[in-house]
Amino acid sequence: MKRLDQLTAFLRFPSISAQNVHASDVSDCADWLVDKLSSMGFAARKYATPLHPVVVAEGPKVPGRPTVLIYGHYDVQPVDPLDEWKSDPFEPEIRGERLYARGVSDDKGEIMAHILGVEELMAQEGGTLPLNVKFIFEGEEEVGSVNLSAFLQEHRDELACDVVVVSDTGMVAQNLPTLSYGLRGVTGVEIVVHGPEADLHSGIFGGAVSNPATVLCHLIDSCHDADGRVAVEGFYDGVAALENWERNMWGNVQGMSNADIARLVGVETLMPETGYTGTECIYARPTLEINGLGSGYQGEGSKTIIPSSAFAKITCRTVPGQDGARIQDLLEAHFRRLTPPSVKLEFRRQHVSTPYLCDPKSSFSRAAQEALEESFGVKPVLVREGGSIGSITEFKDILGVDSLLIGLCLPDARIHSPNENMPVELFNKGVEMSKCLLRRLAQVQLS
Repeated sequence: MKRLDQLTAFLRFPSISAQNVHASDVSDCADWLVDKLSSMGFAARKYATPLHPVVVAEGPKVPGRPTVLIYGHYDVQPVDPLDEWKSDPFEPEIRGERLYARGVSDDKGEIMAHILGVEELMAQEGGTLPLNVKFIFEGEEEVGSVNLSAFLQEHRDELACDVVVVSDTGMVAQNLPTLSYGLRGVTGVEIVVHGPEADLHSGIFGGAVSNPATVLCHLIDSCHDADGRVAVEGFYDGVAALENWERNMWGNVQGMSNADIARLVGVETLMPETGYTGTECIYARPTLEINGLGSGYQGEGSKTIIPSSAFAKITCRTVPGQDGARIQDLLEAHFRRLTPPSVKLEFRRQHVSTPYLCDPKSSFSRAAQEALEESFGVKPVLVREGGSIGSITEFKDILGVDSLLIGLCLPDARIHSPNENMPVELFNKGVEMSKCLLRRLAQVQLS
């Protein structure tokens, strides 16, 4: 079967992990993966979890050679708003040399590129592989990988490996291969300012009773100073300065100038932290962002009230040297110190994931860079990824190995949005890259 035919068959499963109505579709997609991997001669199995299945497969054993574990997630985001899609999100369609479908860039296209890379390399090598290959594909990444840690603990021996390969990160540009050696962590909180027992008439009580929405605005305004730095005491403790080689490399990355980023996201100009470029802020600086807030009347026209409460949802992207639980402590102390006695502050702690950083000069990392250069024809760019992937720190903590983050997702792939896409050429390049990568990793000498 042709490459694209196999990818489109995979993409047709509406494996939306966040919606219970699609639980059977997620399970059916896992079954499809098991059948595909089994047909290649791999020992493949679907494991049940309290939510969605995990697929694990192991190829023929090659004694004395490295073992690579290839990770991906076969679950996808919801498709809403559906009316903004130009084609059915689960009926893949090629338009203008790009393939459009939900999950094609996050993460089914990358999964299939690696599966086909292994399959084609086996065919070229007479049914064998130059190293040991295992796969692990989960169906819960888009809902926080809630069962992955326990699964890795339980199956640690089965999943033992020397390095993990993950293609769930981004590329700077289609013809510029990208290796990520770091990820930011994420720390979430929610604050609620409680005032009067119920909404009050703003004419009768205005000026005498503290308005929770006004207090919330003051609290939010206190989070940053005029230079764009987070103004929470102790927030930057432990944050290391960027290396000169990092700043030099990122300053020359194609398509990532401040003006380029502004055009990409549709704003007039960027407002990065003083002393840093937009790229440096995205890749490697800690942040505090307001993700949502609300209070009072939101309907048509006017309703003159003092709202009884106001809330804000906040996440901080953390970098190596920061601890998410400590950041939550600092935020709570900051907000409580500034909250006037006329209102009450409720502070809710949410999820925490750990930042990740590995050595881009390690033997496995160098092998990956050589494979990227061989398959794309240019030297790869080394970056840190601005987002967070919880599974990466789980692999490090539980399996004791680093991950090679080899992106195949473009900045304009529209992941998590309508009209998600991937260039067909890039998918095919990904298959070739996977074959090059396995050959290069097989040559790494184990200590």
